[in-house]
Amino acid sequence: MATRILIIEDDEAILAFLRRGLGFEGYEVETAENGQKGLALAAGNRPDLVILDWMLPGMDGLEVCKRLRALGKLPILMLTAKDSVNDRVLGLDAGADDYMVKPFNLDELLARVRALLRRTQAPKQKTYTFANLELDTGTRRAQRGDRVIDLTAKEYELLELFMRNPRQVLTREMIYDEVWGYDFGGESNIIEVYIRYLRQKIEEENEPRLLHTVRGMGYVLRETE
Repeated sequence: MATRILIIEDDEAILAFLRRGLGFEGYEVETAENGQKGLALAAGNRPDLVILDWMLPGMDGLEVCKRLRALGKLPILMLTAKDSVNDRVLGLDAGADDYMVKPFNLDELLARVRALLRRTQAPKQKTYTFANLELDTGTRRAQRGDRVIDLTAKEYELLELFMRNPRQVLTREMIYDEVWGYDFGGESNIIEVYIRYLRQKIEEENEPRLLHTVRGMGYVLRETE
């Protein structure tokens, strides 16, 4: 089932921009151009996350945020042209989980959406299998064939990312975003270091390579040709 995101925003251009960008990422998107409609949609069919504009006609975003918060634990990302520290405090005190100032970068907004969903959604336990490599997200245990692989927390997160996206080239930027967070400095060689650690653990004893470098692009989990 797709993750549902409700956007409450009265600017038609921003609404269309967000609907297109989020839809492209696979989210199911609902929209409302004012607070009253947004609250009705949220109460009737609870979304997984709300993107909320501060400056709305009639009921402003702060009031909408307070009423949304009364519905329960619902992640809220507030958008606003107001960028003073006091405004940010008001937004967060009203119940927003995160805050972005317009104009904003879509990639950063998507990263913040993913971060909010990771923090608030209960992890779904699943076992991923690729070739003879298996990863159990419930026990966080990896094994290749009969050999159990001992992973650190970051090695596990990195391997899970590849197991969730087999045969897809993952860029350095995507890996930074998903494993280290959107605000992590991108100039270090930490990805290369952890790819090397992971290879040493999942490719012991002359086992066929599964984690491949795609020069100039990134890395991919695929069978050895």
